[in-house]
Amino acid sequence: MMIKLHMNENPYSPARSIQKAAIKGLENVNRYSESKFLIELKKLLGNYNDTSSERIVLSHGSDLLIREIINIFSKDRKIIMVNPSFFPVTQYALKQASRLTRIQISPPDFKLDSNLLLKELNEPTLIIIDNPNNPTGKFMIDKGFAEKILQKKDVLLLADEAYYEFSGQTFASMIEKYPNLAITRTMDKAFSLAGLRLGYLIMGDCFKDHFPDFLTYLSNPTLFAAIEALKKPEYMTSNVDKILSEKKRVEKELLKTGIQVFPGNANFLLIKTKILDFGKRLNDEEVNIFNLSDEWMEGYYRISIGLRKENDVLLSTIKKICNDDKNRNL
Repeated sequence: MMIKLHMNENPYSPARSIQKAAIKGLENVNRYSESKFLIELKKLLGNYNDTSSERIVLSHGSDLLIREIINIFSKDRKIIMVNPSFFPVTQYALKQASRLTRIQISPPDFKLDSNLLLKELNEPTLIIIDNPNNPTGKFMIDKGFAEKILQKKDVLLLADEAYYEFSGQTFASMIEKYPNLAITRTMDKAFSLAGLRLGYLIMGDCFKDHFPDFLTYLSNPTLFAAIEALKKPEYMTSNVDKILSEKKRVEKELLKTGIQVFPGNANFLLIKTKILDFGKRLNDEEVNIFNLSDEWMEGYYRISIGLRKENDVLLSTIKKICNDDKNRNL
């Protein structure tokens, strides 16, 4: 059976109570979801993020919210993104934006040139930054630099915090102060709900004007599972702790093989190797990791952290490939 370590999914299934809630949602799947449950979910998300539920917009995925924001604001604004970034959103921006500036981040540090970014803010601009970045796992901006950006009234900042539960860094506390700030989040990753697809937007006042006051009708299984997950977040935090612990172990073992590992702040690792066809050779052994060669640079791969037994197979397979490569070059 293929071990899937290429999609940054949570390897742990939802808690039994969350699964039961999703199954309960199937009972009335012929009906649209009731507004009272949608309102309840928004309130729970508001409490979870320490913000008003009126600032929450629900969606069938945070990527859809980012696309909608691009649609709304790209007509009259330049868009600035980091390269590399979340590839589907980048591809969408390339098609939709009339003016798109991509600021390159380079190895080994993958630091964003803050002075270069600030110099670009001389006209109405929408900045879209995944923080931490995907695929590097690095923080692109901190609160101090975010404030410098947000003090410019003609600039909108959209921070994608898909990996917040793993990174621990958020700008959510700044929403009330800065109307030109918005944050996208997801319950796909840390909450183990990737198959149900639930993203949400936390929006400052500049964004609220562009999102009509209507409810997004999520499916009942998604809705009920999300409500149950937010009522008992300790299951999620326990799994996050286990994933981060496994991440440290995998990183340590990978370094022993001579593979270059770039530490990050999410549930995945970025690596670099000179071994030819590294991803294909892993795939031939039924281990799937994300090959960044086509989208970015040759020799770079992103590895999602799986269950311990999955990570053990990954590590043993990589060690075998490395040894075979050394023997071949003798």
